[in-house]
Amino acid sequence: MSSIPSTAKAESFDDFYTEVKEIEKRDSVLTPKQQIERLLRPGSTYFNLNPFEVLQVECDATIEEIKKKYRRLSILVHPDKNIDDSERAQQAFEIVNRSWKILENEDTRKKCLDVYQEAKERTDHMIEQKRKKFRKDGRLGEGIPEDDPVKYKHAVYVMTMKLFADMERKRQHLETRDMEERKRKREAEIEQEEQMSFEKEWAKNFEESRQTRVDSWKTFQSGGKEKKKKKIMGFKPPKPKPESR
Repeated sequence: MSSIPSTAKAESFDDFYTEVKEIEKRDSVLTPKQQIERLLRPGSTYFNLNPFEVLQVECDATIEEIKKKYRRLSILVHPDKNIDDSERAQQAFEIVNRSWKILENEDTRKKCLDVYQEAKERTDHMIEQKRKKFRKDGRLGEGIPEDDPVKYKHAVYVMTMKLFADMERKRQHLETRDMEERKRKREAEIEQEEQMSFEKEWAKNFEESRQTRVDSWKTFQSGGKEKKKKKIMGFKPPKPKPESR
């Protein structure tokens, strides 16, 4: 079987890559209905964590390019432009708007770019490990799938989505933990407030009933002495009997 010349391979790849870019370009100007479907499709919860993916821009796009794409998308999915499907359009519009807010801010955009950088580094490491294994198995000549630029880009894309998903799960975990901590703290505060209220009420009742207790004690003491006195006064010792001889 004759091998394909490298020039032919390059031309074939260029044609393929051009076709892929044409498809991406076509998809980037989907109709309002298609854009809403794209943003609300099954699994979109994790896809939409990546603001670059939502706005369909490359991670190295300028802020001006991102802004243009945001405006175009926000108009397409705006509820006023999709009256027949305004509820879902509103959801899609909020997703687009949230993504723009993330990328508009320099700090949050940098964090997203850091995710891309980490995804690239992890992918490169994975490829290097795979290359070592191929070398060990004597299959290095076969090449690995990620040697294809399109497949390499896809591998980076998959890793990027995974990292965004991991970040979201971590955020949710921390949020749940903080919520539970706040709940425990609030319950402890309520318990303390109830205890203080009980002690305050008890002290108030104790003070209010002080005179009653004093009067009761005086009455008790007075009654006890009278009874004791009556017993003593009423006691008559027996008369001594004369001795009989």
